[in-house]
Amino acid sequence: MISRLIVTVAAALFVAPAPLVSAAEHPEHPKQSAEHAKKGGAEKQVSKSDISAGIKTNIDAKTKKSSDKFHVKYQGQDLALDLIRVHDDRLSDLGGGKYFACVDMKGTDGKTYDIDFFLTGQPGTMTVTETAVHKVDGKPLYD
Repeated sequence: MISRLIVTVAAALFVAPAPLVSAAEHPEHPKQSAEHAKKGGAEKQVSKSDISAGIKTNIDAKTKKSSDKFHVKYQGQDLALDLIRVHDDRLSDLGGGKYFACVDMKGTDGKTYDIDFFLTGQPGTMTVTETAVHKVDGKPLYD
């Protein structure tokens, strides 16, 4: 009986920290890593204003190429969107020439979409490598 209790308590203590670890693996928005922050001078510093300008330039260029608006694929549909604002407080230099930007966009369906963008490159030549719809009308789709 006592050995069964000891095994149960040990298993509970072993498993208990797991939700905390897995929650930390998927932050709401990526942050600059501590290792990257320490490197400093080795890489050319890219400011948040460079990242903001890079995402705005990308959105403008893709909107001009389209016949009407900026387009993103989401759940098998093509969303036609207009830029509302760039979340300047959520822009991040992820290190290794990779950057993160989060923007609010208004869809032709009347919904507001929070779109996450991952970029690479240097100021003036940034390229979007990935986009993901993060929220629809303020409701998070992932943590």
